[in-house]
Order: sequence, then C-alpha cells, then structure tokens
Amino acid sequence: MNFGEKIKNARIAKNWSQSDLAKRSGISLRTIQNYEASQRLPKKKETYTKLADVLDIDENILLDENASFVLKAYEEYGSSAMDQAWKLVSDVKALWAGGQLAPEDMDAIMQAMQKAYWDAKKKNRKYAGKQ
Repeated sequence: MNFGEKIKNARIAKNWSQSDLAKRSGISLRTIQNYEASQRLPKKKETYTKLADVLDIDENILLDENASFVLKAYEEYGSSAMDQAWKLVSDVKALWAGGQLAPEDMDAIMQAMQKAYWDAKKKNRKYAGKQ
C-alpha cells in the first residue's frame, strides 16, 4: 500500500472528507488530493508527523523506506531530485508488480539502486557544483 492509499484509508476510517483532513491538518485540500492520488509525496518529514498525529496513526506507517528515500533526495538535492526519486520508486514498483522475485532479492536490488543513485548524485555534484 502506498502513501496515498494509507492517507486515504486512515481518513476514511475516521469518516472524514478530504476537506476535513485538510482543515484539521492545515494542509491544503489540493495537496491532500495529490497525496491520495499518489501524485505527490510530502517534501518534509514534519508533514508526515503532522498527518500521523491528526489521523491518530503511527508515523512509521506513513514513513516507509520509499518515503525516506524520496525525502532524502529532496533534502540533499531539491525538488528535481525528489521527482526523479519518486519516479524511480514508481518505476521499480511497476517492474516488480506480479514479478517472481523473492522479497530478499527485491530488498537487495533496492538497496543497490539507492546506493548507485546517491553515489552518482555525489559524483555529479562534485563536477557541477551546488545547485
């Protein structure tokens, strides 16, 4: 289950509309809609905390490994890197959907991809300078 589905399910469990969640969390309705449609992830860890508090759920439910990876990309390199990380995660999920890989193999692949990504970003940043 992805972040958007988790938010939607927690909101529905409280019998709230998207508008209710927006008002209670202080996050815009459009942003809530984007989260639930899986078009965006929060750019700050504080947003995960705020949503978890408002929805009365454990933050770790929302902040899975993929979200952590995407947040790290944003913190280190900005919104463009976050978008690239989100696309990478989405593409990898699509690749594995219905696949025959063992969970341990999927974990190993993801860890290797994350390491390769950060190594490449650091190398490119060295030559391109700070953005």
